[in-house]
Amino acid sequence: MNPNFSTQFGQKKTQNDPFWVRCLLTGSAIVLLTILVIVPLISVYKEALNDGVIAYFETLFDDADAGSAIRLTLLVAPCSVLLNTIFGVIAAWLLSRFRFTGRGILSVLIDIPFAVSPVVAGLMFVLLFGATGFFGPWLRQQGWQILFEFPALVIATTFTTLPFVVRELIPVLEAIGPEEEFAAVSLGASPWQIFRQITLPNIKWGLLYGIILCNARAMGEFGAVYVVSGHIAQETNTMPLQIEQFFQGFQSRSAFALASVLTFLAIVSLILKVMVEKQVRSTMKSVSQGHTGSHSQSE
Repeated sequence: MNPNFSTQFGQKKTQNDPFWVRCLLTGSAIVLLTILVIVPLISVYKEALNDGVIAYFETLFDDADAGSAIRLTLLVAPCSVLLNTIFGVIAAWLLSRFRFTGRGILSVLIDIPFAVSPVVAGLMFVLLFGATGFFGPWLRQQGWQILFEFPALVIATTFTTLPFVVRELIPVLEAIGPEEEFAAVSLGASPWQIFRQITLPNIKWGLLYGIILCNARAMGEFGAVYVVSGHIAQETNTMPLQIEQFFQGFQSRSAFALASVLTFLAIVSLILKVMVEKQVRSTMKSVSQGHTGSHSQSE
């Protein structure tokens, strides 16, 4: 065997770019990040606190429209996250554990919210649940109102955030493999016991990561909710919609104050995402090392 073979193909050589190239690329990334993210972020809080801290909190707590938008957002987002968590776990387990006819179609359908504009998605729900829509006449006969009500906000938000939990869980489930679940079945464990004691502990960090992404997207959803909400103040206006309404009404202080709350929630979600992401990588790494060890022992 060529003595250089292992050096050329078995090991990865670290190639360092010239110092000026690294400085140029790093500096360009920092400049773009500053212009596109940091400066707008600082501007939001600067404008929100422009009239003082007291005026800022008065705007948030004394303005009925702002308070209603915050409460509605903090209600719609958890409902959507809960629905997507239940669907995401079931769909991810189905796609990672079974091979069946139509599996590829199901996988593509789950990704549709990423390909379709949220505004188009909102229009789709108008055509389904509107007065002259597909389900509209029947819903009207039953005395149910979906469009321009809370259910429409949840449905639209759930649709736009549908893929997040599924796409985070599938790689984790595939990396773990079904061996432990098969062993539990052979020992007589029930499906609920298998999920609670084996599957859930193995996927908990990936599930939490998907929930964080789903929640961040749900709180900031604008397009689909804008179409199905009807823009009813203190009833169907979530924070993004109320910010737009404040801005269009030249209520800049209220708009930036509410935007700062949404920005704060986004920053908290980002911090949680970074923390959980480390745990997900650690779990995937330990699973990979475990599989490598088992293969080497079998050989």
